[in-house]
This record gives sequence, structure tokens and C-alpha cells, in this order.
Amino acid sequence: MNNKHSLVSRNVTIKGHRTSLRMERETWDALAEICLREDQSIHQVCTHVEERRKVSNRTSAVRAFIIMYYRAAATEDGHQDAGHGSQT
Repeated sequence: MNNKHSLVSRNVTIKGHRTSLRMERETWDALAEICLREDQSIHQVCTHVEERRKVSNRTSAVRAFIIMYYRAAATEDGHQDAGHGSQT
């Protein structure tokens, strides 16, 4: 399998508890971009996701959050309406 598309495990702290998530490198990159835009750490964003999680799988919840974030920001109007970050 091509290493570029392999799953990568990383530790995050959610609500003060250390856990690990396994996601594709591109998914980690997308999460890092969201963190930069929102001026929050990966731990803060993952805690936000955990507090609102409706599915049993934590990693799936993070992936769904990333998709919903980018869908809301898919247009300039959508990005502005969603209130994502302070960057324009």
C-alpha cells in the first residue's frame, strides 16, 4: 500500500484524557488547517467534537466534523455566514 494513503495514529487529549486517533494523512492535514483558522489546538477542536458527538466512533465523529466544516465554508458567503475564524 502506498504510504501516502496509510492511516496515521496520533495522540490527542480530549477533556483531559489522552487517546489516539487513526486517520489518513490528508484528514490530519485538514484538521490542522481548521485549527489554524479557528486559532485552536487539535486538542481543543477534538474536545469540541467529543462534546457534540452523536456516533459511537470518535474518529468517525472527527471525520464528519471536518466534512461539515468544509461544506459550510464551500462558498465565500457560506464561510462568512458560518463564522469560521477571523481570516478573510
